[in-house]
Amino acid sequence: MSRRQYLIVNPAAAVLSAVFLVAPVRAEESDPAALAAAVAGIPTTLEKGLQASESAGKPISGKFEIEDGKLQLSVYTLAKDSYNEVVIAPDTGNVVKTEKIADTDNLKSATEQKAAMEKAARTLVAATERAVQQNSGSRAVSIFPELKGGLPMASVTLLRDGKLTTVSEKLD
Repeated sequence: MSRRQYLIVNPAAAVLSAVFLVAPVRAEESDPAALAAAVAGIPTTLEKGLQASESAGKPISGKFEIEDGKLQLSVYTLAKDSYNEVVIAPDTGNVVKTEKIADTDNLKSATEQKAAMEKAARTLVAATERAVQQNSGSRAVSIFPELKGGLPMASVTLLRDGKLTTVSEKLD
């Protein structure tokens, strides 16, 4: 490979690598099998975690994730124009910690979720419960609100028989 070719290919590879390393990835997308196995045997539901997080503000999203090799339930909340991440213990359903969100990418996500929830008439708990009821035998793994065509919608990821699927729920 000539020096000129190397200089052309190398920056392209660097850009692609940066996109994949920096782009936010939902936990269920990074290792769905590990997440499904970890969530399958715990007593706490996403719905209970969303309710427990209300002590730190209004829930605007929630997800089970594997962080540092351990399963946790993470809920973003809004309290007096401050965004927080509330970590719930999956075995007890109790709040483990609450931290103010400072990361730029996480703040951007929280701001977008807030915009959807400001137009929502239904809570995330209600939307999650409805998705689980309409998909018998499923358990909710995550919920993320967004505006689609100006309407508030939620993407709810469900676990059933070891497989993850995503459904949409109206929030208006």
